[in-house]
Parts: sequence; structure tokens; C-alpha cells
Amino acid sequence: MAYAGKKRWKGLVVGVLGLVLLSMLVPLLFLLGIHNGFQGYGSEQPNSPTHTTPIIIKESSEEDHVKHVEDIVKHFAPPIFKDLLKNISHNAENKTNEVTLQKTEQEKEFRALPQHVPLSPSIINNSKVEKVEMIDYAKGGIDESGKTCQVKFGSYCLWRQEHKEDMKDFMVKKLKDSLFVARAYFPTIAKLPSQRKFSSEMKQNIQELEKVLSESTTDADLPSQIEKKLERMQAVIAKAKTFPVECHNVDKKLRQIFDMTADEAHFHMKQSVFLYQLAVQTMPKSLHCLSMRLTVEFFRDPVYDMESLASKYNDPALQHYVIFSTNVLASSVVINSTVMHAKESGKLVFHVLTDQQNYFALKLWFYRNTYKEAIVQVLNLEEIDNRKLFLSLPVEFRVSFGIDAEARTEYLSIFSHSHYLLPEIFQKLEKVVVLDEDVVVQQDLSALWSLNMEGKVNAAVQLCSVKLSNLLKSSFDKTSCAWMSGLNVIDLVKWRELDLTETYRRFVNEASTQEGQNEAAALHASLLTFKDLIYPLDSVWALSGLGNDYNIDMSAVTKAAVLHYNGKMKPWLDLGIPKYKVFWKRFLNREDQFLTDCNVNS
Repeated sequence: MAYAGKKRWKGLVVGVLGLVLLSMLVPLLFLLGIHNGFQGYGSEQPNSPTHTTPIIIKESSEEDHVKHVEDIVKHFAPPIFKDLLKNISHNAENKTNEVTLQKTEQEKEFRALPQHVPLSPSIINNSKVEKVEMIDYAKGGIDESGKTCQVKFGSYCLWRQEHKEDMKDFMVKKLKDSLFVARAYFPTIAKLPSQRKFSSEMKQNIQELEKVLSESTTDADLPSQIEKKLERMQAVIAKAKTFPVECHNVDKKLRQIFDMTADEAHFHMKQSVFLYQLAVQTMPKSLHCLSMRLTVEFFRDPVYDMESLASKYNDPALQHYVIFSTNVLASSVVINSTVMHAKESGKLVFHVLTDQQNYFALKLWFYRNTYKEAIVQVLNLEEIDNRKLFLSLPVEFRVSFGIDAEARTEYLSIFSHSHYLLPEIFQKLEKVVVLDEDVVVQQDLSALWSLNMEGKVNAAVQLCSVKLSNLLKSSFDKTSCAWMSGLNVIDLVKWRELDLTETYRRFVNEASTQEGQNEAAALHASLLTFKDLIYPLDSVWALSGLGNDYNIDMSAVTKAAVLHYNGKMKPWLDLGIPKYKVFWKRFLNREDQFLTDCNVNS
């Protein structure tokens, strides 16, 4: 029994000694952990301010000691101290972004470098560098929203500043935009029971703007107090934006704006096309006035003695020019420009072929106006040889090639049905030069009368951008070029030998049954009639495209002998290209009283 009691006493002593030894070892281990950089169990807590990182064995430094002690203090600090640190950190976050960025970058650089290494000036002034870079980046300017424009190629913000124009009726457009925005938010505000007063206020502002816009279409029509109403509306919209909005209402209004804008753009596009065609196909009011005034004046005193010049009308020794026209001004410019540049105007005879409606106006005009020593004969094509003939002017065909960006358009002028009556009308003449009414002559044309046409019938300028094989694939090879009317030298003797008039009529009948359109039939018939009978004139004789092409080289315009305004934009129309109209207008007789009375010179 004594042995057993002694054994139990020894066990208790050993246990007590073990506890004492253990109590001494725990602080010792803790201290050893501080010395070796060993992070204790506190670092593994999820709410610990220190980051969980792998254990890395490395040499210690005073900075590591200080940092580790600070972490321990933060971890074991009382709640009041923690709140104080939290408030301090919160106040620091409320500083500007520039200061935060500066401190963060400096701390990173400071921690990355040993303590004994001095910081470079560039690192210390890092915030200044970033500030300078932001100023350079903002050189593009500031847009309407106050944001800086990005300096890069294709920036819409910069483009808008460079091409900014004063908006017409800006206030009206701004009122409409505000009205649309208010209507988008109103359904949502009206459903809120607590905002009935604000809803009625919003409704009242909407009704006021609707009334103003119903009575005003321009800024000049707006009432004097409109700016205050706009300010009230903008304040209402700003308040409405603070409430939760039903997105489908806003989406619905935006779609309405888009649809209305698309419909308006489509309407204006159709309207512009219609007005363009109307301006092209109708006679200007001033020209109609001139024709009517001349016709009335003709019948007041219809005795005009022109019989003394009849012998020269059919003299083959003279230079005969033929013009198909119903336009008094256009035919006058053609004759005037030709005579002004002719070396011997006494040899020039002009034959103007027109219809019954414009015959008397043209006859009086050329009786009142003289062109040096040149002679002008006006013929009514509908009464020649008591035959029922109808005047048809040269036909222009719009030919387009390619698609999208590579597309190009040319206007091809071709003889009309009336041109094939030339051998019958001028039976005593051997050669004539045919001029269209939309040309201007800039040089002497006498060299055309000594031209050796090598047995061809029609001398014309070729338009090689249009291949005849594209128009009639089965009849021409790929190298054949289309020819143009405007300036044509016609050998009437050779024409009569080949009986081209009958050949043309036969082709017209054949093409009419196949094509079903008179204009298309005339095009095909003309091309086939003069197949292998075209003598190509040098391109310097005539320059075409002045009625449709804005990009013609002006040096080529000044060098050309004849300018051809083929296309829709004729020089006597308001649609004419201004830089080309100058060459046409210089040959107008601005001193004529009829031009002044009909406001033609304006």
C-alpha cells in the first residue's frame, strides 16, 4: 500500500513539473517565432489585416521587424483603437484620386527598395509626371458634356469641333428634345401615388411646351419667356430622373423618335428627288417669259424681210452649222460663241431647226440680234415640204458601270430621229457641222471644213469610257468606243450614197419590236447605222461632262475647243454647276431689253 501511495505521489510531481516546464516553453516558443519572422496563429484568422502568403525563408531586416510588430498590434488592439484606425483610413479614402495615386505609388516603390537606397527624383515626383501626361492627353479639347476629347485618328469629338456649325432653330430643336424626354418619364411618375403633385406639375409643363411648339416652327416665332419655360422643364426632368423608371416607356419613346426621324429623312429624300427631276424637265420661268414675250412681239409686226439672204442658205462654198433647239438663250449662246472665235465670220451660216411653238420667238430674236457678218436661218421642222414632221432633240442616255464605291456614270448623247432628215432638208449642201444647243465654242472651227474623213460619214469625239460592246454585245467588239453628239462633222454626200436614213429607219423598226421603247430603239439604231462609219476626232476638239461631273480638270476646260454640257445640270438652269456656268454666261447678250424684263440676267 505504501509503495502504491509513493508511486502516485511521484506521478503527481512529474505532472506538476511537466506543467511548469510547458508553461515556460510556450512563451519561449512565442519569442522565437518573433525573432525568426514566424507568423503565429493570428495570421490565419479570416479577419486579420495581414495577407495570407506562403512562408518564405529569408534574412530579416529592421523593416520586417517593424511591420510584423505593427501587424500584431493591430490584431490584438482593443476595439476602440480599431475604430480609430478605421476612421483614419476612411478619411484617407475621401481624398482626391491624385493624392491616393501618389501615396500608393510611393509606398509601392518605398517597399520595393531597401531602406538605405535613396529614392530617385522621378519616383518622388511620380504624381507630377502623371498629371503632365493627363494635360497632354486633354489637348484635344472638351466636348459639350465636359469630357475631354481623345486625341486619336478618327475621333468623332475632334471632328465635331472642327466642323461645328451653328444649328438653325436650335431652341425649337431643344424644346422638342426636352418634350420627348418628359413624355418618356411621365407614365412612370403618374403611377406613383405619393407624387401626384409632381405629376400634375410635370403634365402642366408638357402641355405648355406642346402649345408653344404647335404655334412656333422657328426660333423667331417663339415667345419671349421661352427660356424660363425650358428651365422649368429641365428642372422637372432632372427631378423625374431620381425616381425608378420603367425602361419600356423610355424605349418606346426613343423608338418613336427614331421612326419619326427616319420617316422625315425618307420624305425629304423623295421630295429632293422629285424637285430635282422637276427642275430638270421643266423650263425655268424666266425662259418661258422670254419665249412668250418674243412670240407676242413677233405678231405685233410680222413683216421681217429675210428673203434677200436666201441664196446664201444653200451655198456649198460657205460653212454651214446646224443646231436643233427650242431654247432661245441656248441657241443664241452657241451661235455667239462660234462667231466670236471665228476668223472669218462672213463665211458662217447657221441653220436653227425648231418646232412650231418656238419658231416665232427664235425668228424674232435672231432678227433683232446680229452676230458680226454671220447669217442665221430659223426653220420650222414641222412645216418643211408640207410634211408632218416632229422635232426631237439629241437623246441623252445615263450609263452606269460598277457598283458601290467603284460605280461611275456617263451621259451618252446620240442623234435623234430629226438628225436623219439632214440630207433631205439640205439637199444642196455637201457638208455640215452639227452643234447641240448645250455647247459653247472656245476656238475657231474652220479647220473642220478641211478635215479628211477618209471615207467616213460622221466625225465625232469618242467616249472610250463607254464601250459599244457593253451596249450591244453581239454587234461590236470589246475595243470599240461609243461616240458622242455635240460636235459632229457630217459628210452629206457620203450619207446619201449609203442611204443611211433608210438604214436607220429599218434598224428602228427592228429594235422597236424587240425593245418596246422608242428611246432604246433609237440608241441601238443610231449605233448600228454608223457602225464603221465614225471618224474619231481628237479629244481636244470637244470636252463633255460639264453637265454632270464636278471633278473635271479646269485646265482641260480652258484648252478644249468646244465645251459640252451633257447631263442634267444644264448651264441655263439653277442646277447648273457654278464653276462651269461662267464659260456659258459670258456669251449672253445682257443688254437686251427682253432679258431684263424677264429677269434672265439675275
